[in-house]
Amino acid sequence: MADLSTTAARSLLIKPVSGECNLHCQYCFYHERPSDPYQHEQHRHMDLVTLENLIRQGMQLDPRYAAFGWQGGEPTLAGLDFFRQAVELQKRYGHAGQVVSNGLQTNAILLDADWARFLREYRFLVGVSLDGPALLHDRYRRTLNGRPTHELVTRSLRLLRRFGVETNILTVVNHETAQQPEAIYDYLLELGFRYLQFIPCVEFDPTTGEPAEFSVTAEEYGEFLCRLFDRWYNRGNPESSIRDFDATLATCLGQPSPMCCYQQRCGSYVVVEYNGDLYPCDFFVREDLRIGNLADMSLEEAFASPALGRFGQVKAAPRAACQACQWMPYCQQGCPRFVRDGQHYLCRAYQRFWAHSKAGFQAMVDAIRQPAAAPATTPGRNDLCPCGSGIKYKHCCGRRSAH
Repeated sequence: MADLSTTAARSLLIKPVSGECNLHCQYCFYHERPSDPYQHEQHRHMDLVTLENLIRQGMQLDPRYAAFGWQGGEPTLAGLDFFRQAVELQKRYGHAGQVVSNGLQTNAILLDADWARFLREYRFLVGVSLDGPALLHDRYRRTLNGRPTHELVTRSLRLLRRFGVETNILTVVNHETAQQPEAIYDYLLELGFRYLQFIPCVEFDPTTGEPAEFSVTAEEYGEFLCRLFDRWYNRGNPESSIRDFDATLATCLGQPSPMCCYQQRCGSYVVVEYNGDLYPCDFFVREDLRIGNLADMSLEEAFASPALGRFGQVKAAPRAACQACQWMPYCQQGCPRFVRDGQHYLCRAYQRFWAHSKAGFQAMVDAIRQPAAAPATTPGRNDLCPCGSGIKYKHCCGRRSAH
């Protein structure tokens, strides 16, 4: 699973190999998905004609800023030369002064020194999937032949650090990892990572409609968020950035949420599949939601298309229970992929979390908004010591006396 979104108003989530992957994670929503339009395709790699068309149009969306998010499946299966070509095309079609952002979400298995040099040179932001210590990570994240992957991932993480590649961690909150938020958080900080993302794993059995056995329940996820917040808060001075918590703090400060699931409507990005097909969301790559193809539709037309507009409106359509909820400004009815029979599957989790964390976030808001205190002045040597002892400063704290 992957979710590495960018910060531009209109950004691109690109799947150069579609859902192909070199791992077989049990909870992956791409595996044997009946609605996958490409399940019968044998070779799903983006060709250079599609890549050039994509980069040329992507660079034209905004002359100031261009954002490309590379995901999968596993995008590194496209090969390092593919990404070198992508960067050269960005140089060719870029505008003077234009900022280009590249994000790569990866399981990191294929990364080597050549990859690391490239990622560092072109300042890719690399998101690596790591579900915590080996016992938790290896529970569901296995190779195609069933072997554990934790050691392979941490080896690549050490390599990325050695080459100075900016790296974030994405952790999937499933039934197993939900039980140990403190252990996972402490472990990631011990590894030296300070930018973290935790995404809930909720998949439904296509035959029964019931949550899969690895899915996190609303009760488990609510407990996970509350305990994670308590570990993270650190008396109002967190030692790390957790994406969902940062989004909540932004809302408390009256700012727009940086996460699409907490925005009023969907549609801030489009998915570009390996063959140029365009979709409104990575979780909704379905034939009935296909917007068009780059061969016959420009990216400008895709963002302005009625199909994308209709998809965005689904989230914005009011649900009575949500409209009456005090936490509506925080979640904006949540991500549509979790809505079942008109109810958000994780609603109780978020309600519990925001009630639990409200005072902490408010204290952080107050600290941010209060004017900076005037710098303390050192008293003269013959002034009375400000500690209240009644002794002159030179004979008291001025000589480091204890009280």
